[in-house]
Amino acid sequence: MKILVNSAFGYAVAGLASGLYYRELTKAQDFDGPTQLSIVHTHLLVLGVLFLLIVAIFERLFVLSTSPLYRWFTVTFHAGLLLTVAMQLVHGTMQVFDKDASAAISGIAGIGHVLLTVAFVVFFLALRTAVASEPGRTSASENVSAPKNAEEIA
Repeated sequence: MKILVNSAFGYAVAGLASGLYYRELTKAQDFDGPTQLSIVHTHLLVLGVLFLLIVAIFERLFVLSTSPLYRWFTVTFHAGLLLTVAMQLVHGTMQVFDKDASAAISGIAGIGHVLLTVAFVVFFLALRTAVASEPGRTSASENVSAPKNAEEIA
């Protein structure tokens, strides 16, 4: 749990820094066209922060880290996100400086996206396994008891 929260914090710092980098670089170069730099900020904040905080909630509820799949998820997720974002930074910076980007950069970013896809699949497999193996819980509605009469409501 601590690792998830610390990772989310690290991605938050990186996301904010990437937004600053995008703004300052494009301003310094008087650049107003489209660039990959504009989406680095969003990738880091949504995938790195928001998603990992959601994973932390599921970890708290279902202790996902006991699943062998969880380790696969964390490794592929971080590798995929870091690879994707690194290539977006390289490609976006080259766009601002009006340099041609190699097809290899897009290919490596594609590998990062594939790793993220694998991570999502593995995460949902681990989550489904954890939910299914939790004793005494078959649905959320069975765990909530509705008041039977007006006295219980008051």
